[in-house]
Amino acid sequence: MHLITPQQPHPLFNTAATRRLEQQAAATLPPHTLMQRAGLAVARLAQALAPHARTVWIACGPGNNGGDGLEAAMHLQRDGWRVVVTWLGTPEHAPADARQSWQRALDAGLTWADEAPPGMTAADLCIDAVLGIGISSAAATREPDHRLLALLAALQHNPAPVLAVDLPTGLDGDTGQFAAGFALHTPPALHRPLAPRHTLSLLTLKPGLFTAAGRDAAGNVWLDDLGVSAQQEPPSAWLAGPALPAPRRHASHKGSYGDVAVVGGEGLAARGLGMTGAALLAASAALHAGAGRVLVALLDDDQMAIDMAQPELMFRRFDALALEQLTVVCGCGGGEAVRAVLPAVLARAARLVLDADALNAVASDAALRTGLIARAGQGLTTVLTPHPLEAARLLGMSAAQVQAHRLNAARQLAEQFHCVAALKGSGTVIAAPGLPPTINPTGNARLATAGTGDVLAGMVGAHLAAGAPAQRATSEAAYIHGLAADRWPAGRTLTASTLARHVTGDWI
Repeated sequence: MHLITPQQPHPLFNTAATRRLEQQAAATLPPHTLMQRAGLAVARLAQALAPHARTVWIACGPGNNGGDGLEAAMHLQRDGWRVVVTWLGTPEHAPADARQSWQRALDAGLTWADEAPPGMTAADLCIDAVLGIGISSAAATREPDHRLLALLAALQHNPAPVLAVDLPTGLDGDTGQFAAGFALHTPPALHRPLAPRHTLSLLTLKPGLFTAAGRDAAGNVWLDDLGVSAQQEPPSAWLAGPALPAPRRHASHKGSYGDVAVVGGEGLAARGLGMTGAALLAASAALHAGAGRVLVALLDDDQMAIDMAQPELMFRRFDALALEQLTVVCGCGGGEAVRAVLPAVLARAARLVLDADALNAVASDAALRTGLIARAGQGLTTVLTPHPLEAARLLGMSAAQVQAHRLNAARQLAEQFHCVAALKGSGTVIAAPGLPPTINPTGNARLATAGTGDVLAGMVGAHLAAGAPAQRATSEAAYIHGLAADRWPAGRTLTASTLARHVTGDWI
């Protein structure tokens, strides 16, 4: 058993693959072995997480996840804990393994209750063994019954830490979204944060634990493979580990790390919506992420000649850029003005990062879409960095549909446009054609501020310019971008401009 951290990559397996592994293991092991191993693993982690707990309440569902909880209850009681169990099952309807665990728990003299025991404190522990991966597609379209809802409310509003067995109840392990009626809520009347949350993923790690609502719901994620190897199953996705740039050689120069050209920043005069700051943020990020030179072509009639705060940036007219020799970051703050330059950018840029208004323009213009798709056939590298609404426009769906299955949406973008796609958000998903997607493990809600997406686009450009393949360049940039936010000093405001100056990898 070990805690999952961003320091190394991990294979992720969807529900179907996990069930296949479970069935294969069950066929080769003595009956009831997996459930007993799971219960012991849960009990051991519970004791490590709450060594001073006086009471543990275990909410057990009617299926095998509940059986895991019943097994854990017996171990904890034997070790002297006060254990209270709520079981939603019935012996006549329980699966064979879960029924056997119920009988063993009954014989062990466990304390049973219909709800959480009163008087639990922040030092005690709740164990969520209600559904795990048992939240099927059928259940996802059906509201939970009143008893299950009461159990969920008690788990969510209790002051004690919560340890979820396999998955937080109601969370889809493939998507990171909750089924209808199961969403995690902070009690609005109390205005307090949720109690600490932990998840012990069994057999495999599931993608949904690391993206969308999964990260908040799961909290700290632990893995116990129960002694079952997953080598016969190809991963459905990967949780990315540090993909850090190679050390720089002494005998190198600025030309060794490539030129990045940032094209964007519609001027105030065009529509009264000045957005030059977005382009300058991307340029600053490219500069601090290690690009040899950074050129800036603002889409503004009142061209800047120099940025006094960053004199290293070199300003150019768009028509003076040798696009065929450059890594171009296009779209940051581009507004409507970016449409005029996109045909040339798509046709000529050697390496291209498309963000923001460039993506919106492509989404609404068939000729631009054709130009984007044609790049792969010409051997030209492209990375898209949309947020969910931009991705929705590109795919012709709603943002809610994108968020409903972020991995699928990123895969669709990559396959449809023959490029690398980084779908931003909690657990940024990076997809490339024909490869399992990766989920970035770093970052937090401090990045929810204007301009941080422009910073990421500039960073991707710098890593591309230095020669990294597109998927690796994007993973490197996303990892360091998120890690800077994770290690941001407490009490210090994170703004995009300050973030752009801390994206060198020195935070590792």
